[in-house]
Amino acid sequence: MDIKEFWKDVLAQDQEAIRRHFCDDVYVNWHCTNEHFTVEEFIKANCEYPGKWDGVIERIENTGDIVITAVHVYQKDRSQSFHVISFIRIKQDKIISVDEYWSDDGDAPQWRQEMHIGKPIK
Repeated sequence: MDIKEFWKDVLAQDQEAIRRHFCDDVYVNWHCTNEHFTVEEFIKANCEYPGKWDGVIERIENTGDIVITAVHVYQKDRSQSFHVISFIRIKQDKIISVDEYWSDDGDAPQWRQEMHIGKPIK
C-alpha cells in the first residue's frame, strides 16, 4: 500500500481513488470531534468538505501493520490550516481502520505569549 498515494487522493478529494485504498468494512474515527465513519461516510465527509485542499506529508512511521502519518493539510488559498496525525491499519494491502487526530493551526494562547517562552518551529 502506497501511503503517499492515499494522501494524494484524499487531498484531491477524489472519491473513486480514495475508495480503492479501503477494504469494505473499514472504519475511520475522528477522535477530536467524536465521529465514527463507514468508508462511504468518510468519503462523503472528505470529498464534500468545503474548499479545495492541499497538503504536505511531514512524517511517516511504520510499525507492524500500522502506518503513522503527520500531515499538514491546508486550503489552497491558505485560509485554513490543520495538522493531522493518522494511525492507519493495513491488512493485505488495504486500509482496515484509521484513527485520526485533527488540530487547527494557530498562534499560541495569549497566556503563553505573555510568558515570553518558546519560539516558532519554522
